[in-house]
Amino acid sequence: MQKIVLAYSGGLDTTFCALHLSKDLGYEVHAVLVNTGGFSEEELKSIESRAKSLGIASFTILDVVDTYYQQVLKYLTFGNVLKNGTYPLSVSAERILQAKSLADYAKSIGAKAVAHGSTGAGNDQVRFDMIFQTIIPDIEIITPIRDLKLSRQEEIEYLKKHGVEMNFEKAAYSINKGIWGTSVGGKETLSSLGYLPEEAWPTQITEKEAKEVKLTFVQGELKGIDNEVFDNPVEAIQKLQEIAGPFGIGRDIHVGDTIIGIKGRVGFEAAAPIIIIKAHQLLEKHTLTKWQLFWKNQQAEFYGNHLHEGHYLDPVMRNLEAFLQSTQEFVSGDVFVRLDVKHFTLLGIASAHDLMASKFGSYGEMNKGYTAEDVKGFTRILGNQTAIFHQVNQQEND
Repeated sequence: MQKIVLAYSGGLDTTFCALHLSKDLGYEVHAVLVNTGGFSEEELKSIESRAKSLGIASFTILDVVDTYYQQVLKYLTFGNVLKNGTYPLSVSAERILQAKSLADYAKSIGAKAVAHGSTGAGNDQVRFDMIFQTIIPDIEIITPIRDLKLSRQEEIEYLKKHGVEMNFEKAAYSINKGIWGTSVGGKETLSSLGYLPEEAWPTQITEKEAKEVKLTFVQGELKGIDNEVFDNPVEAIQKLQEIAGPFGIGRDIHVGDTIIGIKGRVGFEAAAPIIIIKAHQLLEKHTLTKWQLFWKNQQAEFYGNHLHEGHYLDPVMRNLEAFLQSTQEFVSGDVFVRLDVKHFTLLGIASAHDLMASKFGSYGEMNKGYTAEDVKGFTRILGNQTAIFHQVNQQEND
């Protein structure tokens, strides 16, 4: 019996895959959950129990949260990466590390095949396949949902036929949880009009009174919340999510161009990532120069798009990460944020590296670093070529 490693999350798609691969295709199924920070201990135990009830050979949890932060999330923060100005790459970023971890695991147990539950209409199929074909090119890739062109209802009927019990009503929504956000897909996101109902969001709104928090960044990384210091930024992210999530902050529906050339919609909730990115971006506006901000924005947009489309192993990504890291030397300070139901407000920053320091002048009021005559000469030189252009062409038009 050949070994196959299955990317397993405990949801509808991967539960179907586990059963189908073992019962219908005769594989020795080794289900692997790559934990990127979206599961509680109770959820992990429940997923493990369900996996073992399917008659698979083994179930393994790979905890890669810290690696995920150090190799991916840190740079998404440095780059203030939001796909189409909206989406913090909640799923696309974690898929890269999940695929890489699965490939390494498949090699370690001598598997002849790997499998994932991606459909034929989304981005994940490309991300997984690209990583697999790069790291484990000699191992077969099997994708039951894509190959059989199954609908969610057909999967549900198959599982019921084989006596599998799970919350099929909840299974009507495809939910992917991770430390950098949770995606939610359902019938409302399959067309261009429709919004997810309140009960579809994994985190319900329980906080109603506004709250202010202080976020402390050290060289671009979140290291403190309200004077509580975290040695590991992962703990800071989780703490902020715990505080802000119950406000319903970070909910949205992302509309984007998929890797395979079609438009797609997906709901997501990402309170901590959205707040961190926006707070970090504000701190950078105060601590970086104009041209640092300009070039970082260009590089970061490419980095985010390249990562989103599965090109994490392209060596240019390491070059871009080195650049992004180099911009963070003076991005340290506090950012003050007010949280409220479904929204937040950036109140301002305090930093020893603030280039808006009042000793150099106050915008629109008074300068302290130059004279009025300095400005007159500067302006004449700055606009000299434009003035020459208009004078020359005005003469020709007369």
